[in-house]
Amino acid sequence: MVCISIFATLAFTQKTTVKKIEYKQITSIESVVPGGLGRSRIITTDETGSKVEEIKLENFYSMVGINFGNIMHNDIVITQKISQLSNEGWELEEVTTGVESGADKTGLFITRYLFKKVTEQ
Repeated sequence: MVCISIFATLAFTQKTTVKKIEYKQITSIESVVPGGLGRSRIITTDETGSKVEEIKLENFYSMVGINFGNIMHNDIVITQKISQLSNEGWELEEVTTGVESGADKTGLFITRYLFKKVTEQ
């Protein structure tokens, strides 16, 4: 009878775990200013809004026009960053894009990547 009581108590005892959710955002800013005069970067921000990291990207345009080599370089750098975060346990939650364009052929292409990590404590 004692064994049955112990078994029943253990079977219905729930283990309480607390899940901690963290967020991290990276923003890629790619300049479309001709001649390489713009600044292109990946900015990594943690859940407190503190800048954690800044990685240089190439501008979309060179002196002679659109530079597909620069775009390919940026794709590689951004993909490597996403892979790194994924390997660290971050899950890509949401992607948002936007464009800022000026009348003088200047502008920015912005992409925001929101990552989430759930850990049990």
